[in-house]
Amino acid sequence: MNISSYIDEFLLYTRSSKGRSKNTVVNYAVDLAQFADYLGSAGDASPKELSRDALRGFLRELSGYGFSRTSIARKLSSLRGFTKYLASLNVTDGDIGVGLRGPKRDLSIPKAVAYEDVLKMIEAAGDAGKKSMRDRLILELLYGAGLRVNELASLEWQDVDLGERELRIAGKGSKERRVYFGKPVQELLAMWKEAASLKGHGTEGAAPVFYPEKEGAPRLTERTVHRVVVSVSKRVGLYGVTPHTMRHSFATHMLERGAPLRVIQELLGHESLATTQRYLKITTEQMKKSYMEAHPRSGFGGNGR
Repeated sequence: MNISSYIDEFLLYTRSSKGRSKNTVVNYAVDLAQFADYLGSAGDASPKELSRDALRGFLRELSGYGFSRTSIARKLSSLRGFTKYLASLNVTDGDIGVGLRGPKRDLSIPKAVAYEDVLKMIEAAGDAGKKSMRDRLILELLYGAGLRVNELASLEWQDVDLGERELRIAGKGSKERRVYFGKPVQELLAMWKEAASLKGHGTEGAAPVFYPEKEGAPRLTERTVHRVVVSVSKRVGLYGVTPHTMRHSFATHMLERGAPLRVIQELLGHESLATTQRYLKITTEQMKKSYMEAHPRSGFGGNGR
């Protein structure tokens, strides 16, 4: 059996025997598919070839692609679960994941990309050809709807309401929420759907919105989404931009334009308002604007004396 076969068995095991949530199993699937892709183009590597050095190399590659420390730590957790499973079957000589350390938790808040730079990135993605249309749509949804990278990669057509311009998202803890998108995304999604249909890809029900690059793969990987964002941002002279940066920019720009923090919390899918408050940095300009418009004695508009 190759690595991919053992991954399939591990996912079945975690779902049936361990009772993990659907969202957790999906995360495992995404993380381990990336690891299989790292080991070989189709995950054909033998489990006997696995080593701690291979795990470390995978983590280093993730850092190079701009994954946050938090994301890498989660993927390391998935790897540890998998290597423990392999060891329990005596497939490997002991658990090679034991003692492997991930990055320290990244508590820093990424800087938002200026709206003008977001527009440059969207334009740089282009709109001619299947790949350009896909890359543009990825950027538009990350920024326009504030999606997490795994939410975008797992998006299905049954979750898309083109008429109402809504997405139904199963976020962390399988908690469902509604997010919205603008007319440019509506038009682009309609074009993408038509193109996918002409190519023979499903466009109804549980069919993925973003079909995979490789035949036989279930859907677009998070790694590909990261690669798209990093590549397009570098094309316009921006560095350190990741899908999470786009999500942060979505929230920051809404806050700067007067959206209530509670609304942003719901759109981001945060359980606690405190999480949103830590996630967002309220600018001095925004605080002054809110004070001037809301306080009865600010002297703005003749309210105070």
